[in-house]
Amino acid sequence: MKYSSHIENPDVVLIGTGIMSSNLGALLKRLSPELKIQVYEVTDDVAEESSNGWNNAGTGHAGICELSYTPHLEPDGTCDVSNVINIFEQFEKSRQFWGYAVSEGMIDHPKEFINPVPHLSFVHGEKMVKFLDARHKGMAAHHFFSEMEYSTDRETIGSWAPLLVKGRGDVPIAATKMDSGTDVNFGNISRKLLDWLEKQDGCGMATGHRVTNLTKNGKGWDLEIKDVETGKTRRNTAKFVFVGAGGGSLSLLQKSGIPEAKGLGGFPIGGQWLICEDPEIVESHKAKVYGQPLDAAPTMAVPHLDTRILDGKKTLLFGPFAAWTTKFLHKKGSVMDLPLSVKPDNIATLIKIGIHNLDLVKYLVQQGTQSMNDRMEVMRVFYPAAEAKDWKLIDAGIRVQAIKKTDGEAGIVHYGTEVITNEDKTISALLGASPGASVSVHIVLEVLKKCFPQLLETPEGAARMKEMIPTYDIDIRKPENAGYFREVSAKATTNLQLG
Repeated sequence: MKYSSHIENPDVVLIGTGIMSSNLGALLKRLSPELKIQVYEVTDDVAEESSNGWNNAGTGHAGICELSYTPHLEPDGTCDVSNVINIFEQFEKSRQFWGYAVSEGMIDHPKEFINPVPHLSFVHGEKMVKFLDARHKGMAAHHFFSEMEYSTDRETIGSWAPLLVKGRGDVPIAATKMDSGTDVNFGNISRKLLDWLEKQDGCGMATGHRVTNLTKNGKGWDLEIKDVETGKTRRNTAKFVFVGAGGGSLSLLQKSGIPEAKGLGGFPIGGQWLICEDPEIVESHKAKVYGQPLDAAPTMAVPHLDTRILDGKKTLLFGPFAAWTTKFLHKKGSVMDLPLSVKPDNIATLIKIGIHNLDLVKYLVQQGTQSMNDRMEVMRVFYPAAEAKDWKLIDAGIRVQAIKKTDGEAGIVHYGTEVITNEDKTISALLGASPGASVSVHIVLEVLKKCFPQLLETPEGAARMKEMIPTYDIDIRKPENAGYFREVSAKATTNLQLG
């Protein structure tokens, strides 16, 4: 659906129509209805890049099943689960706000964007079984994960996810399961929130419009915007700009000239999935199952076999398979994106990082040249009875990993989201990776606190935020707040029709 409404000299400009901009725009308008907001998007429809349903795994990342969030055992044999506790708490904010939006009539039909799907972790081999046992003990001790189940019994695991054990040899296996996991169509929730926003007084949204330049002025920013279809350029000004343009954020940050962007680079990684639409196979697997890391693969390449629910249809997805690319955007990117992002202030960092990540580049090239048989061999480590005739390969989105001078010799593929904000708090830009979309409400809430503190400092503003996100000012990770967490979580579950 194409949008073409324009607000002149708005208070806020949102660049990009993914899950970050949609949440931020909706939160701002509910907090301060008098704000004027303009949204620009380069594609003809909204949420067509990283937030699109086929361009991500759709996992409601709550730390339940992702082994890469707790990658190591401690010397004493325990597992540090603090990271998954933080991620769970952050995803809970997303559930609360989306549930609020449904209850207030901002958006409807929650089953179109979120559905209950059990989350499983699955491992094989004695070493990994020991790891998963320690991980489960650490997580189950916290009230977030008290209902998590653990088993090494094949029959039990087979009842949870039959494809994992069908045809598997005699090797030790283990799995954990929580039924409260979710599958999320981030593109759909983005469209619903933005459709509501565009209908509000003082709000506009223009698709097919690319922001080509940002220039600082005395009170905010001057923007140049190109109509992609006609080639005409228009200008606008805004007091605050949020750059939530996925891979396109880096270029705009560099054009802004803010000191915080100096030395910042980006490394794009393409993605591919194998998908299955065979009804019998799809119905035999009703879970999101994350496995153990593959040998010689970066952390982002942890395989998972997922139930996906998109446009009311169930499919299975396996991956991810990475690929070498120089584009920063899947649909509107150029092969020159990476070369043109190299600047005098970041070239030294890029060279240094590149030298220490040659294995990753080699891995990406190898991944992109794999045959279907090669990919099926990877799947059979996870799903032994898989047959190539039941699966097809599709392209997914492109993730641009932020590279900073402080990365030093570290690997460039790591988890987390970078929010770059200038000193006078007039521009914020987002660069990052998993679990970004799932914890998007938490991320934009931090932008709100930093750049719009006045909206939360009044009793009225604090009350409005409390209504939208009841736990925004309460640490539900603490044991003494377990009861309140369960109460608020149950309300969100009801509002979202998760059962």
